[in-house]
Amino acid sequence: MSTPLVEARDIVKRYGPTVALADGRLTVLPGESHALVGRNGAGKSTLVTVLTGLQAPDEGTVRFDGEPAPPLSDRDAWRSKVACVYQKPTVVPELTVAENLFINRQPLHRGFISWRRLRGEAAALLDTWDVRVDPEARTADLKVEDRQMVEIARALSFGARFIVLDEPTAQLDNREIERLFSRMRALQDSGVTFLFISHHLQEVYEVCQTVTVLRDARWITTAPVAELPRRALVEAMAGESIAEREHSRDAVADGAPVVLDARGLTAPAYRDIDLTVRRGEVVGIAGSSGSGKIELAESFAGLYTPASGSAQLDGRPLPFGDVRAALGAGVGCVPRDRHGQGLVFGMSIGDNATMSVLDRLGRFGFVAGERRRRFADELIERLDIHAEGPEQPVSDLSGGNAQKVVMARALASDPRLLVLINPTAGVDVKSKESLLARMDNAREDGTAVLVVSDELDDLRRCDRVLVLFHGRVVAEHPAGWRDHELIASIEGVDSMPAGAGSPAEGVDHG
Repeated sequence: MSTPLVEARDIVKRYGPTVALADGRLTVLPGESHALVGRNGAGKSTLVTVLTGLQAPDEGTVRFDGEPAPPLSDRDAWRSKVACVYQKPTVVPELTVAENLFINRQPLHRGFISWRRLRGEAAALLDTWDVRVDPEARTADLKVEDRQMVEIARALSFGARFIVLDEPTAQLDNREIERLFSRMRALQDSGVTFLFISHHLQEVYEVCQTVTVLRDARWITTAPVAELPRRALVEAMAGESIAEREHSRDAVADGAPVVLDARGLTAPAYRDIDLTVRRGEVVGIAGSSGSGKIELAESFAGLYTPASGSAQLDGRPLPFGDVRAALGAGVGCVPRDRHGQGLVFGMSIGDNATMSVLDRLGRFGFVAGERRRRFADELIERLDIHAEGPEQPVSDLSGGNAQKVVMARALASDPRLLVLINPTAGVDVKSKESLLARMDNAREDGTAVLVVSDELDDLRRCDRVLVLFHGRVVAEHPAGWRDHELIASIEGVDSMPAGAGSPAEGVDHG
């Protein structure tokens, strides 16, 4: 057996009275893609901070290629060993690709930056690792997957051959994910080793050879992916047997009142959308990243104004382009990005959860503190948010609990239409189940629910799923669809009717 490229043994890390990692272990062999999985709070992030030299362990050892890890103060030595590509990019968006690749180490000529050499060295680096990006392109203009590859190339330029990928697929669609995986495999063939962190367990089986599970700040198991069935992996993460669940439900009656009725909605991202959602109905919208599905959902939440068409909510015109007016009309929304759109991280859990209903908690602009606290306590209990109380900063929460706060705010106003955009992205198995249970509860309470998601598990809870392809609805799948049927529609397979010029022109219902 070859010497491990990375080996962490008996890692313990405490933050005051909190034990963030009680028994961290990891052994990664050269050239493999190794998955690190576990629920939020399992200790993954803490282990990564130790592996990347951002924190020293209180106990335990880290070795690279059989040699002890460098001292924390030697940042250049750490950069030559390991790099982490985080879910949120660390590139500077306003700089070019070349400037980001060699930031703080630009080639100089007579004390000034040599822009010609900078562009040449950047092009050579990108070519070496087959990263097909224009070195003079502004980084903000790149696709997410290309920004990730720029970060990987930057890490490789320091000599690192061990790359940590932290939720790299969270903002990618199916095609982009497959391209990322193809690039990972090619880099593995060139001697690069990956630690792959993801809540999407199917991706572990697609791209990784070995998996390590952490639970409750402890190492649980390390096993070849091919020898660990998905059910056993989930049970190792959860610490309990996972029973197969059928989300059976009564069909929505044809006579149930229509809550949302949209006709002919057209915008740059979508065209001629007719859509109805009845009381107590959950309608899913699926599609690739360029399908227009997110823009359509955000239109109902007041973020965009369609160029033409109309929508009614409970028989009244739905205001477009005005989030406050949409909220007042009865729309609650969980936005696609909890970091940028969903939470104010300088505020408490209670402030975040109640900001959409302040008018109910006081008069003339004054909010009754005790009333607000009681209301926030009820939301915390209702959403099963694991927190010390409403005054705790929302920035202290794990990803799953932070997303529950976003869901709590959406439900606080008792919406008639609940718009959920990727509601379980980047959360652990139990938090995902809890969030989807809240969606089920809303349905049972008679709320009309619109779910836009890249997660098949989210869409399985829907009464029907509409598929957008190039901005048009090309298919509708009733509950009980099979994975391959929905994926085929999303990818535009068999979506072209006889005589049509392109898959975007319609759907073959035959």
